Amino acid sequence: MIAPERIAKPDDVLLEVRDLRTHFPVRRGLLGRTVGYVKAVDGISFALRRGRTLGLVGESGCGKTTAGRTILRLIPATSGTVAFEGRSVFGIAPGELRQMRRHMQIIFQDPYGSLNPRMTVGGIIGEPLRVHGVARGRELEDRVASLLEHVGLAPAYRNRYPHEFSGGQRQRIGIARALALDPKFIVCDEPVSALDVSIQAQILTLLERLQEELGLTYLFIAHDLAVVSHISDDVAVMYLGRIVEQAPADRLYANPLHPYTKCLMSAIPRANPRQAKSRIMPRGEVPSALNPPPGCPFHPRCPWAMERCPVEVPLLLPAADEPDHLVSCHLYH
Repeated sequence: MIAPERIAKPDDVLLEVRDLRTHFPVRRGLLGRTVGYVKAVDGISFALRRGRTLGLVGESGCGKTTAGRTILRLIPATSGTVAFEGRSVFGIAPGELRQMRRHMQIIFQDPYGSLNPRMTVGGIIGEPLRVHGVARGRELEDRVASLLEHVGLAPAYRNRYPHEFSGGQRQRIGIARALALDPKFIVCDEPVSALDVSIQAQILTLLERLQEELGLTYLFIAHDLAVVSHISDDVAVMYLGRIVEQAPADRLYANPLHPYTKCLMSAIPRANPRQAKSRIMPRGEVPSALNPPPGCPFHPRCPWAMERCPVEVPLLLPAADEPDHLVSCHLYH
């Protein structure tokens, strides 16, 4: 276990992730012997400043959700460190972790499956307040009513059940539950992917307003680069458990460097169908995280692969003349 030491950091850094790995054992046979590991997260590092949003993007299965849940200690990490306000998340005692969890919350992807159908809306939102002993009785009811109003729902809805609401309304309920304990950091795990486009815009606007009013810090996980561009200050692109490019959002969208990022960018639909567009198609299929390719993980699909790509793993380093634009590619190093 990692010692709960204070980790040196700049004052404005709320969350710092260093070389985080989450590997799941694969067991086979009657004795359940371990025959390999699925490397869902394979050594990612980043720092997230207070009041900002980091967009974590990539194809399905690249490890985005696993990374978010490992950071919150909902999934045990294989190795690495996560520091929240300078204190190790993995090395603290259960009692201290319980206190830390009040400041670290999550909004789940599925607004249907993430709410208990047997509980009323008031019970769902009020449960964190009861569990942590924050409010009881009339004070709890007033707090629930205030949270519902804050996310754009009527306080009278607290006596209804989740099946009585639309997908967008259910996600608002999930957001109200995440806000119940006044958190500082929220993992938004694809919070709009299951919603219609018009409802997506409403939820994104709500998240931006809440961030401005409450000073929240987001890790926004998504596979849709167009959605991420509207809410993120910085963007990290994941492929097969690793971050292959990271930069301020405007710079990454204006000048993507990694071949994988270029492929993702070229797939974003254009508003004007007559506008010329050059689509970059990666070769083949996404390799298995159980048996990733040697060297650069993207080299079997990369249109610009070189001789050194299957042999040497590229480091995530700053690009020339852009110290805050990191890329893991031999084309630039």
